[in-house]
Amino acid sequence: MGQPAYDLANERGIVTTIAGPSFLLTTGPGTAASFRGPSGVAVDGAGNVYVADQFNNMIRKISPSGAVRTLAGTGAYGSVNGSGATASFSEPTGVALDVKGNLYVADFGNNLIRKIDTSGSVSTLAGSGTPASTDGQGVGASFDAPAGVAVDAAGNVYVADEYNNQIRKISPTGFVSTLAGNGNTGSSNGAGTAASFYYPTGVAVDVAGNVYVADWNNNMVRMIDPLGVVTTLAGNGIAGYPNGPVPGANLDYPYGIAIDATGNLYVGSEGLNLIEKISPSGVVVTLAGKEGDIGDANGTVSEASFFSPLGVAVDAAENVYVADYGNNLIRKISPSGDVSTLAGSGAYGSTNSTATASFNSPNGVAVDDIGDIYVADYFNNVIRAISPSGVVGTMAGTGSVGAANGIDLLATFNYPYGVAVDGSGNIYVADVHNNMIRKITSFGEVGTLAGSGKEGHANGTGTAASFFSPQGVAVDAAGNVYVADQGNNLIRKITSSGAVTTLAGSGASGSVNGMGTAASFFGPTGLAVDAAGNVYVADQLNNMIRKINSSGVVSTLAGSGTSGSSDGTGTGASFYQPSGVCVDASGNIYVADQFNNVIRKIIPSGLVVTWAGNGTIGSSNGTGYTASFNRPTGVAVDAVGNVYVADAGNNLIRKITTP
Repeated sequence: MGQPAYDLANERGIVTTIAGPSFLLTTGPGTAASFRGPSGVAVDGAGNVYVADQFNNMIRKISPSGAVRTLAGTGAYGSVNGSGATASFSEPTGVALDVKGNLYVADFGNNLIRKIDTSGSVSTLAGSGTPASTDGQGVGASFDAPAGVAVDAAGNVYVADEYNNQIRKISPTGFVSTLAGNGNTGSSNGAGTAASFYYPTGVAVDVAGNVYVADWNNNMVRMIDPLGVVTTLAGNGIAGYPNGPVPGANLDYPYGIAIDATGNLYVGSEGLNLIEKISPSGVVVTLAGKEGDIGDANGTVSEASFFSPLGVAVDAAENVYVADYGNNLIRKISPSGDVSTLAGSGAYGSTNSTATASFNSPNGVAVDDIGDIYVADYFNNVIRAISPSGVVGTMAGTGSVGAANGIDLLATFNYPYGVAVDGSGNIYVADVHNNMIRKITSFGEVGTLAGSGKEGHANGTGTAASFFSPQGVAVDAAGNVYVADQGNNLIRKITSSGAVTTLAGSGASGSVNGMGTAASFFGPTGLAVDAAGNVYVADQLNNMIRKINSSGVVSTLAGSGTSGSSDGTGTGASFYQPSGVCVDASGNIYVADQFNNVIRKIIPSGLVVTWAGNGTIGSSNGTGYTASFNRPTGVAVDAVGNVYVADAGNNLIRKITTP
């Protein structure tokens, strides 16, 4: 490998490995994570569990494999709206999901009900922030320490408004009304505001519209029928044990409540450290835990122990999830009665779970504004995410081949190759064998942005357009997505409204420069776009890096067209099937020079240098030429100039920093 025209030794990249020892699909243990007073839980259809992590002021998400990440919240007290980690909460205690995947949060300390939509954006659904019990529209209403939330199929949100001793209802249009409770402490039954509660903390709703209330300080479970009539379903008002037929059975400070598809209720009994189950026939039994015992033992229901269990949730398979508040754990009770720890070390903290992750030919890589890394894990048919602290999780995909849309792990891909991320956290995927461009919102909703699924080169809107083996994607600040349509030898553009056009390329294989469709490419694979709207193309089979300026004119930026590894200026340099390209804020371009097993750098003057890698196949870390790669295919650069490499042949994700 030739030396560059002038010495860049002091700028050569330092290569490290940040994820991936092998070629399997694995994620890390949830027990490496930590919580601070988890109070509420909810579970979606894909098996993801959402946690109101009260004293961390965060909403956490646990994947079915146990990987824990922070969905929303900076950790600081506040009521700031925004996306993901830019938002803030004040001791959130309850969470609930609607049928569309929106998450609702009882933001206890802020006296607000918050909403996290499927794009990951946090907003205030209702509440002024001032503690009161005013009905009204959205932020014109007020709450006082809302503790629990539930949502029905029609989108009505129910709130256990603890210090107001009321159950509130928020309509789909955002109007807040008082469903039941006169505001005074008491246990009176009756219609609507004729009834009374004493610190209600949890709510659940069934398919018939009955609302169930964990009436904490009354030691009761109450029911509000669709006409608004309140009755006592379980508990005689006296804290304690034993179980038995309702209403004579005792309950002991029931905090959280959930209902399954057959009408069984599950209650977190804070006072007795038990999980109780109330059958549709009205019999209360202990599902798990030892009466009064404090502990964190797993095992059968009679062997297990809890410490102040609060929130509960149940999935379609009747697995029960428990926010084990005092233990700082999230527990799971299987239908067969086995209790296990889903997530949490038991330590008091906000650590996410770091995975000993593995990949199978990771080809595309992207990085967002806060340092999260996204990987197109090609042969695993999934999109992975790596947090700045090294937490690896599966963001989307079941691992099976398919083209199904849906919430994260319900979706399927067919050999995803390229990946890009926009400023709002939306992920774009070149789904090669589906001939589609897919979009994943920051909340995990997977959809098809463009492509009929059939091979073709038709322009049009959304699924009316067609692609042929799209490999690379990039996105500009305006939300336009650019596609390296490899099989068609074209560069395509998808506007933010979904309209697909051909930006450049005649469709014939070649290396002709010129305006738009007068130009030609040969197997374009990687793309990048700079702040000025220039698009850079890794024109793989031409062994070139091409540039499309903002006027649509195509030129050759670097590469002689002959395979080689020479450094030099412009067409004086050579590449060997470059497949990935990215550009930093200073205009430096980084190239994954695939079969040279190196990362090249093109500085603004046009000089091409070998920045990292010695050209031999290997996985050594080190500075500059001391490092080695094995068929690197994708590159991405973050805001501070760190470069991330999808080292496909090594099944690794590498990081290159500048000394």
